[in-house]
Amino acid sequence: MNTLNRILIVDDEQSMRELLSIMLRKEGYEVVTADNGAKALKAVQSDIFDLVITDLKMPQMDGMTLLKEVKESSPDTIVIIVTAFGTTEGAEKARLLGAYDYIGKPFNNDEIKLVIQNALEKGHLRKENILLKREIESRTGFENFIGKSEPMQRIFSLIRQVADTKSTVLITGESGTGKELVARALHAQGSRNARPFVTVNCGALPETLLESELFGYMKGSFTGAAANKQGLFETANGGTIFLDEISTMTPALQVKLLRVLQEREFKRVGGTADIKVDVRVIAATNRDLLADVNKGLFREDLFYRLNVMPIHLPPLRERKDDIPLLINYFLKKSSSGREPKKISSEAMNRLVSHRWPGNVRELENTVERLNILASGDTIMIEHIPDSITSIAPSPELIPFDIPESGIDLESLLQNAERTMLYKALDKANGVKTDAAKLLGLSFRSFRHRLQKYEQSS
Repeated sequence: MNTLNRILIVDDEQSMRELLSIMLRKEGYEVVTADNGAKALKAVQSDIFDLVITDLKMPQMDGMTLLKEVKESSPDTIVIIVTAFGTTEGAEKARLLGAYDYIGKPFNNDEIKLVIQNALEKGHLRKENILLKREIESRTGFENFIGKSEPMQRIFSLIRQVADTKSTVLITGESGTGKELVARALHAQGSRNARPFVTVNCGALPETLLESELFGYMKGSFTGAAANKQGLFETANGGTIFLDEISTMTPALQVKLLRVLQEREFKRVGGTADIKVDVRVIAATNRDLLADVNKGLFREDLFYRLNVMPIHLPPLRERKDDIPLLINYFLKKSSSGREPKKISSEAMNRLVSHRWPGNVRELENTVERLNILASGDTIMIEHIPDSITSIAPSPELIPFDIPESGIDLESLLQNAERTMLYKALDKANGVKTDAAKLLGLSFRSFRHRLQKYEQSS
């Protein structure tokens, strides 16, 4: 069955439309018909078709004009022209404009079915080659995940549970924790893995450019819009779109995204037709989106639409058991097929004890640098740069000696922790996410500690 293939038949003769639609539906195709070029163009601009079969001689808009407009609006859509008035010049012109084939009427049913089958197979092969190139460029699934710690095992389990659903996912975590890897694993483990996976860094583009990239635009909608252009939501149709740094999206774009999530449709920039899409949305942020909602920076309704399945990635300092595994993995990865360098126990301990504010990304860059610059076949502690420091406090940083009578260490530590929590809050003007960063804590850890003292006061 060809249930994934959608075909648009365009002919001003009802008998021809009925003949082709009956024949192709029996072959398992999903068929839509239009009795003139204008209706067909509107359908192409508002929906997604794999193939258009159009008559050449039609009133108002002929098949050649429709071919040109379809290729401008949807370059990936295959077009076949059928005509009772075929000429060699006409066939050549059609091919120059991008037609797949130019078939004379009357035609043999088996012959046209074979042409359609070959055209669709060629189109799918081209798309598969694009997907294969993306797969080679960025491997997906669990193979890029390294972790034996309990927090990472929970993440792996959650990915397996969530991957094969249609639910939107919101991935949170500090920069460098691997949010895109989680998104790719969700896509690779799910039923959409044969369809496109499209990534968008919302924070890297200005508002107007981000809108046209996401939703596409119509010719003439702004300066420089010389032709119609598909947006990334259309490119991702049937697959997954990953919206990184979602918190940077402006209120106006938040409204358009909300509509896509609610209605599964949108309009191109400068367009009037609604375009329907079937796309799974995975979003990510390094901010506390709920705090942004409370401050009026992010729409509450959009937050709850995105947060159907939340996945929080712990910072590297909260899963230190994984650091030796990651170091050895990155040593092999950066060795370019050569024998990877070893690492001394002292150097390993220094790396494990570091707080890694840049998380896994910072660790990978550091290991690659050490692998290149360290002399010999073993990375020693003297190779570790001064910026990589142990978190253990030096004895001279402790401001007092222990008195002969002893101290209540538990009470002292609690008072010190409480003082630091409130000092950080004060310095961050009451913003808990910022206060947590000042203390090198995750937001959840900071909130839990603070609640402990608020309840006891």
